Amino acid sequence: MSQTSDKLQITEQLLEAVNANNEDYAQQILTSLVPEEIAEILEATPPKQRYPLWVHLSPEIQGEVIGHTNEEVRSSLLQQLDNQEIIELTEELGTDDITDIVQSLPEEGQQHILDNLSDEERTAVETALSYPEDTAGGLMSTDIVTVRSDVSLEVVLRLLRKMGSLPEATLDLIVRDREGQYEGVLRVNDLITNDEDTLVHELVKKKDAIKATTSDKDVAHYFEKNDIISAAVVDENNLILGRITIDDIVDIIREEAEHAQMASAGLTEEEDLFSPPLRSAKRRSFWLGINLLTALFASTVIGAFEATIQQIVALAILMPIVASMGGIAGTQTATIVIRALATGKLGAKNSRALVLKEGLVGFLNGLIWSVLTGATAAIWFDQLSLGMIFGAAMLLNLIAAAVAGAMIPLALNKFKIDPALASGLMLTTVTDSLGFFVFLGLATIILV
Repeated sequence: MSQTSDKLQITEQLLEAVNANNEDYAQQILTSLVPEEIAEILEATPPKQRYPLWVHLSPEIQGEVIGHTNEEVRSSLLQQLDNQEIIELTEELGTDDITDIVQSLPEEGQQHILDNLSDEERTAVETALSYPEDTAGGLMSTDIVTVRSDVSLEVVLRLLRKMGSLPEATLDLIVRDREGQYEGVLRVNDLITNDEDTLVHELVKKKDAIKATTSDKDVAHYFEKNDIISAAVVDENNLILGRITIDDIVDIIREEAEHAQMASAGLTEEEDLFSPPLRSAKRRSFWLGINLLTALFASTVIGAFEATIQQIVALAILMPIVASMGGIAGTQTATIVIRALATGKLGAKNSRALVLKEGLVGFLNGLIWSVLTGATAAIWFDQLSLGMIFGAAMLLNLIAAAVAGAMIPLALNKFKIDPALASGLMLTTVTDSLGFFVFLGLATIILV
């Protein structure tokens, strides 16, 4: 059985146990799952069953579970909890997870939670809240260990023994000077394998810190490029604010993949699977309206050649093929460009070369398919001129689609519009309208 089928089966068994008030069996299933899996089950559960399932969770893991749900599901659960219950959720959480929960609350609820945090936690959360969610400052955790560079390893070891435990995924200790400015890292391995009278600055490894204003995408690229599991976050004065760990990067990568998939349909990855129909309809209606306008534009192009189509019925059979081939070619190019923009591989200096390359790809593909489809159309309808027109339209549309597929995402990105969200509709408009116009226009000039 596939992993997806297993997950679905567990979800169904769990909901059946909850509906039947079979608490023992529900607990048995829940204890076999990690918080991330429980969060996915909550997202796949209808709202009426979601809260009854939530109350079956052990209070010790509720905070971690809710931190892994998407924003809309998290908000829906928090709305059903009172302030004291929310405070209890945050007791065992890191400051980055507390920040996520606070961001999902209304202003009054946010202030109540902040007032009940320790001074250190409140300062850390308020610092994180001062940065946008999609920046290093918004992602970072303040659960860190910092040591001064002018002390000995013996002092550091005494500090760690006093702490009792290290934050998760700690392989490096962050090194600072007396003023709190970042200097580098001290590897835990070096700490335990060197003499205790060695000074920290003798073992410091130079490792770039991440500015708090760095976008989450750039943070993910930095981790990927440098093959690291954690990095310090600093402000504009190089003062240490916190750190980002590899689990945060995994979340970013997953969210980016979900965003790209959902944005292609004009949706958001944060939408609750079971959000109210009216809310979902409202969100989707905008893009349906935009799509209607583009379809009307394409229909207007066809309408301008109504007389030609009435005289040559074969045109009505062939013209969807031209538009469809152009759409596929444009989508292929747009996907490559959007991916390159997202990974930081495409910028102002190399974009022109890519547009020219994709134009050439469109020409070569157009040449191949114009010959094949043109010959097929000529044989099918026993009309050489129709086949030649069809082939010419195919060639021109595939070239235009490739160029448009490259330029539309680049233009949207320049104007700070998400290319994944708007490229598809714009590209469809270009390929459909241009394909119809070229094919029917040539047919009008030559055949009518």
